[in-house]
Amino acid sequence: MERAPDYPPDLVPRPFPRDRYWVHAGLLLLTLGTTTVVGAGHYAAYLMDFRAETVEPSWGLLAGGLWYSLTIMVILGAHEMGHYLACRFYGINATLPFFIPVPPPVLTGTLGAFIRIRQPVRSKRVLFDIGVAGPLAGFVFAVPALVIGLAQSRVAALPADFSGLSLGEPLLFKGAAWIMWGTIPEGYSLNLHPMGFAAWFGLLATALNLFPIGQLDGGHISYAVFGRRSSFITLGAIAIAVVLTFVSMSWVVWTLMLLAMLYFFGPHHPPTVDEHVPLDRARLALAAIALLIFVLSFTPAPIEPLDLVQR
Repeated sequence: MERAPDYPPDLVPRPFPRDRYWVHAGLLLLTLGTTTVVGAGHYAAYLMDFRAETVEPSWGLLAGGLWYSLTIMVILGAHEMGHYLACRFYGINATLPFFIPVPPPVLTGTLGAFIRIRQPVRSKRVLFDIGVAGPLAGFVFAVPALVIGLAQSRVAALPADFSGLSLGEPLLFKGAAWIMWGTIPEGYSLNLHPMGFAAWFGLLATALNLFPIGQLDGGHISYAVFGRRSSFITLGAIAIAVVLTFVSMSWVVWTLMLLAMLYFFGPHHPPTVDEHVPLDRARLALAAIALLIFVLSFTPAPIEPLDLVQR
């Protein structure tokens, strides 16, 4: 009979914890609820066409909120499942997505979703594939949602006395809106359908995740491409985020989160065993596509107060 080896207590192999499916399911349902309630508010605003009137709460209004909630859940879910399925493909232990619900008055109803990778990724190629899979998958769903959402939007006249919020338009959003609606006359604005707003938020979330910093998707991609030199890119991206806070106050919270990440984890990405081995051409091409997606999805001023009081 063979005897199992005696391991020091700190080296005894430990099994990974089992997924608590009820936690994932509960967070998914809670996030579906908060995004539907928020979506009902977006649907009510869409019905009002910038007019100063109210829409009475109803089950129909709540059902209209599903235009937003189902769309954003699909985009965020596709993003995280891209990471998860890549982990499964390479035998990396990872959790199912954790959705993050946020109740009103937060305009999005969610702060996104994430998975937890439970073991180190030792290969740059595997790290790159896991990192890039999420943004690519989310973007694939965000683009048709944007097209459909813009098609259901409409141009409406702005009242003489109007105040609200202005959404910064990423290049992809701006280009698609121009193709579908042309140049909008002065005094009018595009009344965005809730599905279009979900696509807008999906693009913003994609851009945020592609920032080349630390444990973000962009940080994994940057390290896989540039190795240790990616630390300089991280510091440069942090500096850009700080500058963006002077462009738009909507960057303040995100920049503080990035600074906290830099403080706790440092500017260096955890190393892989093949740090000095360059990526193949196919992956470098995918890295270029990820950079293009970042450029198309980024906006320097995501949300700004809008005061169009005519005097």
